[in-house]
Amino acid sequence: MSFGKIITLSNGNPLPQIGLGTWLSKPHEVENAVEIAVRHGYRHLDLARVYQNQDEVGRALKKVIPSVVKREELFITSKLWNNSHQPAEVEKALDETLEQLGLEYLDLYLIHWAVAFPPGKGLFPPHPTKEGEVELDTETSLVDTWKAMINLPKSKVRAVGVSNFTIEQIEALIEATGVVPTVNQIEAHPLLPQDDLVAYAKEKGIHITAYSPLGNNLVGKPKLTEHPVVEEVAQKLGATTAQVLVAWGAYRGYSVIPKSVQESRIHSNFKQVELSQEDYDKITTIGKENRTRFNIPVTYKPKWDINLFEEEEEKVAGHKPKVQSSGRL
Repeated sequence: MSFGKIITLSNGNPLPQIGLGTWLSKPHEVENAVEIAVRHGYRHLDLARVYQNQDEVGRALKKVIPSVVKREELFITSKLWNNSHQPAEVEKALDETLEQLGLEYLDLYLIHWAVAFPPGKGLFPPHPTKEGEVELDTETSLVDTWKAMINLPKSKVRAVGVSNFTIEQIEALIEATGVVPTVNQIEAHPLLPQDDLVAYAKEKGIHITAYSPLGNNLVGKPKLTEHPVVEEVAQKLGATTAQVLVAWGAYRGYSVIPKSVQESRIHSNFKQVELSQEDYDKITTIGKENRTRFNIPVTYKPKWDINLFEEEEEKVAGHKPKVQSSGRL
């Protein structure tokens, strides 16, 4: 079982440190995975509109609430998709998510990405003139969207935050509204420690949730779960490599949301191990000369023509996030 560690968010609400991620879970697998996870003790579920599986999650929740768990014992996160950043669309998108899940409220609602798409044209609106690209909404700013987020009724959402945001983007939100995001959910694993962002979040009281804590193999690189250093520590602790990577994130104070749809892995990912300082330092060295971000939208198909993180791969992009409404990029 997990250590049952609960993190207290800036709004005073409790967040179970280990959760179940549902990104990249295939259709018809998620319903089963969520039911297995909740029956096994998971109380933190990470969802999103764009994963296109929230209706399945809703079916699973009907099977476990209230027979296995009370709604208030679960911490459920979902995310605002890019095509609903326009202020008039934000609450409508939340309502759609709540309807899909069969819930009255979310514990946490995040702006999924620091980029807007035009509304009403599907999740990935095709660019009118550039084949293989999505159309961007370059008018709606992040501050516009954030203002709509912080004005959502508390009866429908307990806390709001962001995902995949940089220090500069978060600073702009705080400067414009005085409201600090409760959470920033980011790609976080030993190859992408983002120490400056983590230190900034700590200073501001923003909790970090780590997605892709095991890295991922989207780009065909060697899997982090097969790295010799991770394997060595796992062997020493009598643990799986996935457990060691989850423990690395937990050591740094993150909540961690490994994804799996296989029952054995759902169980084993929840069984926490603890790293010594020595083991933690050993794993941290993996990323020193080998920093890797796996999730870069300019490399997607269809491509998003936007530079979100100043990564080398993004230098070709024609746009940067529109942070403020004043016309400042």
